[in-house]
Amino acid sequence: MRKTLRSAEHARFLALLIQTRRKAGLTQQQLAKKLGRPQSFVAKYENGERRIDIIEFTTIARAMNAEPVALFARFLAGENGGQGRKAKSRSARS
Repeated sequence: MRKTLRSAEHARFLALLIQTRRKAGLTQQQLAKKLGRPQSFVAKYENGERRIDIIEFTTIARAMNAEPVALFARFLAGENGGQGRKAKSRSARS
């Protein structure tokens, strides 16, 4: 099995999470507060520096008022949040 960190699929997953957060009208800081975590937690997984497990994914999705199963189904269907890895760089913190 090949590594997935920084793969095209990983970038697509992150783009979908960022799009979902923005659509929910949340900044990284606001989402972090809802999660009871520092803003750097959100920044690190959105920038691909940290992986999230399935439990964290579920908690993050619900904090963004998204249904985890539906969000994951969107990922499996090939959605990428409408942006590539490079398009989200530093602006992901907004």
